[in-house]
This record gives sequence, structure tokens and C-alpha cells, in this order.
Amino acid sequence: MEFLNDHSIQNELLLIFISVVLGILIGAEREYRNKSAGLRTFILICFGSCLFTILSIKIGVDDPDRIAANIITGIGFLGAGVIFKGDNKIDGITTATTIWATASIGMAVGSGYVYLALLGTILVLLVLSSLTVFEKLIDKEHRIREYKIAVVNHEDVKHCEDIFKKNHLKFIISKQQYSQGNLATSWIVIGKSANHEALLKNLMEDEKVIAYQF
Repeated sequence: MEFLNDHSIQNELLLIFISVVLGILIGAEREYRNKSAGLRTFILICFGSCLFTILSIKIGVDDPDRIAANIITGIGFLGAGVIFKGDNKIDGITTATTIWATASIGMAVGSGYVYLALLGTILVLLVLSSLTVFEKLIDKEHRIREYKIAVVNHEDVKHCEDIFKKNHLKFIISKQQYSQGNLATSWIVIGKSANHEALLKNLMEDEKVIAYQF
């Protein structure tokens, strides 16, 4: 900390510049994947965390972690803003945790621990990019979809169950809605991606199925 207090303005500007560069690296990855928080968001998070940390060290002589500690509270509000409920899962968790990790990287830069910030950035990028391959493999073997299938007769619900079983898919009924002579049933269906594709073909060709969506 004492070393940082003796930094010249040029060195502090260098730390801020480094935080912006690291924010660009993480933000570019999120922007490329078209996530809710993109390039500008992550630049500002990393830069802001760095600047607040520098200010905390400079003006909080007796309690240097006072401002820095409140960065986490602010980041919590930002993270909550990108989390939303999808059809059958919660989306935005990865982006929210990336925001949290990026703030820690900015704080590391602001504290002068540039090597930790660089290592953290590399690890974040590795987790976000390389692990996508494993996610695809898991999704291939265990995909969860919600189908809404409309039939005329209540007995045809059993027919839908037979189609799921035929395609080796596990299923549960989520909800049902009856209107204008049609019964629409929402199903949570679990199985391999190839089995889901086969199911879609069966639903398209089945005369008892009026309509479906997923």
C-alpha cells in the first residue's frame, strides 16, 4: 500500500489504462457471444473498480478498504440486473458472475497487483471460451426443452406420452390449458439432442397433433 501511495500520476494512469485493456478483453468475449452485458459494460466495470480502489487507498488512509469494500455491493446490483428467467432455466448467471470477477480484476489492478489481474483475466477467458465445448457435449447428451403441444381429445395426451417414449425421452407435464375445443399441454422433456430432433419430425407428421412449439 505504501508503494502505491508513492506512485506518480503517470503510474496511476498506467494502472487505469491496464484496467481498460483487461476490461476490453473480457467484454469482447461477451460481446462476441451477444450477451446482455457487452464490451462497454465490462470496460466500465473494470475501469471503475480500479479507480475506486486507487481512490480508496489515497483518501482512506486510516481505513483504506472502506470504499473498496462497497464496490462489491455495487457490483451485486449490476449482476442482479442481467439475471432473468428463461423458458426452463435461469439465464444471465454466467454474465453476472463474469461481472463480479471483472470487478475483482479491476480492484487487483488498482491495488498494484497487475500480475494477479493478468492471471485472473486469462482464467476468466479460459472458463468462458474453452468450457463451451464441454457444455455442448453435455447438451448433446442431456438437453431439456419445454414443448407446448395442442391436441383435440384428452385421450391424445396419452398418445403424446407414447411418442416421447418411442423417442427415448423422459417427460413430465408442466401445465395444461383448454380453449375452443383444443387441449394445449406444456411438457418438460429431457433426453439426447438427436432424440429431440426425431421427436420434432414425429410431431410434424402426426395427424393427432394440431400444433406444437418449443
